[in-house]
Amino acid sequence: MPDAYARLLGHLQPIQRLNGARALLGWDQEVMMPPAGARSRADTCAALAEVVHARLTDPELGSLLADLLPADGLAPAARANVREARRAHERAVRLPVTLVRDLAEAASLAQPEWARARDDDDWDRFAPHLARVLDLKRQEAAALGIGDEPYDSLLDEFEPGARTADLLPIFRRLRVALTALLDRLGPALAAPVEPLVGDFPVGRQDELNRRVLSTVGYDFDAGRLDVSTHPFTESMGPGDVRITTRYSEDDVLPGLFSTLHEAGHALYEQGLPAEHRDTPAGQAVSLGIHESQSRLWENHVGRCPAFCHWLAPVLRQTFPERLGRLAPDELVRAVNRVRSTPIRIEADEVTYNLHIVLRLEIERALLSGDLEVAGVPAVWRSLAREYLGLEIWDERTGPLQDIHWSMGSLGYFPTYTLGNLYAAMFWNAARSALPDLDRDLAAGRTAGLLGWLRAQIHGRGSVLAAADLCRAVTGRSLDAGDFIAYLEVKYGELMGH
Repeated sequence: MPDAYARLLGHLQPIQRLNGARALLGWDQEVMMPPAGARSRADTCAALAEVVHARLTDPELGSLLADLLPADGLAPAARANVREARRAHERAVRLPVTLVRDLAEAASLAQPEWARARDDDDWDRFAPHLARVLDLKRQEAAALGIGDEPYDSLLDEFEPGARTADLLPIFRRLRVALTALLDRLGPALAAPVEPLVGDFPVGRQDELNRRVLSTVGYDFDAGRLDVSTHPFTESMGPGDVRITTRYSEDDVLPGLFSTLHEAGHALYEQGLPAEHRDTPAGQAVSLGIHESQSRLWENHVGRCPAFCHWLAPVLRQTFPERLGRLAPDELVRAVNRVRSTPIRIEADEVTYNLHIVLRLEIERALLSGDLEVAGVPAVWRSLAREYLGLEIWDERTGPLQDIHWSMGSLGYFPTYTLGNLYAAMFWNAARSALPDLDRDLAAGRTAGLLGWLRAQIHGRGSVLAAADLCRAVTGRSLDAGDFIAYLEVKYGELMGH
């Protein structure tokens, strides 16, 4: 078994390094690549996808995995490597190499067209690319054959083991609870805070974000901050984890909280166990857990009163003309403002998951064939009106706002809601373990919280599956109760009752 395991590592390490190269190409495409490079980039991405697929489907890898199962005699990290390698191998052998290549090519071509379509508010420009990606994703779902409906195959890529039938009751419970909370809040928390609307030069916003990133523990020697159409985090491997954000010159908060969100992703990547680099055990365990880290730093830290008491003086120093008299309590109200907005990444904590429900319904309908690409804008408008009380008048703030479909990432959106649920549970566990957390955050001290997250979550990589990790950290299985209670208590206090 030791010899077989050593040979397994010899197969896995080059795959991880090739995936790092693919990640670098993806980052460059969104941040640096000239528009005319799209065709050659698509060819390169397709070629790399084909190479990775060949390595994952190598019969020798299958034989090694058969020799190593059951893996009871291996250490926990080694067992995780066998588990995750088996999962990747079994998915790969079900997918024809031509489909893998075509998907990589289609996504690489679709992304720059999505960005141009979004800028021009032109759904018809993006629609043919989405139709091509969708056709390929239907083929992928059919080839994988996971679960009870096609969507399960795509969801499983991002949240291993998750099934649509298990998520739907959670989403229904959230929709009922969040709608009731919105009704109770009414317009009381919807008013903007006047000082935070105005002229905020992008250069100074960038300085602010860099200071906040350093405060929460982001290592700039191992990362970057850049601008892209849609904020994202990309990890090329240990020592190279990059963040992007975007800015609005008339509102300082969207860029700040997008950056905090991506910081959560990046801190997770920077805290993964270095001893398991280039193996599955050294990777994040699921997108739901990954999103829990971004939502925890963005919302539980970034929007809490304690952190706002540190952040308000920083904002005053950065924008003295506009925010020279900003009080912490004003900032707390501003960052916890509740009102329906068409843009998901700018949504408050109460309405955010309704955006996810909308996308989940559209994705399932697209994948099943009940909805065609041409009909997406009309359905989007109808669901936005029903769930969020919004009238959507353009596609830029409707179905063109997210990058995910251009990347072929159908099935990703539910992990944002799973991340909110995990984050609330992890936050409660952290508060129990760190009695001085509020005092530390009010002083801009985040090392205690980051250290706890590194020990409990980041440093474990994928040694534990997501459900097992949740139980190890919190003592309980995933549940929506902590998140609902968190919102009810928080907004009850903001309402003064």
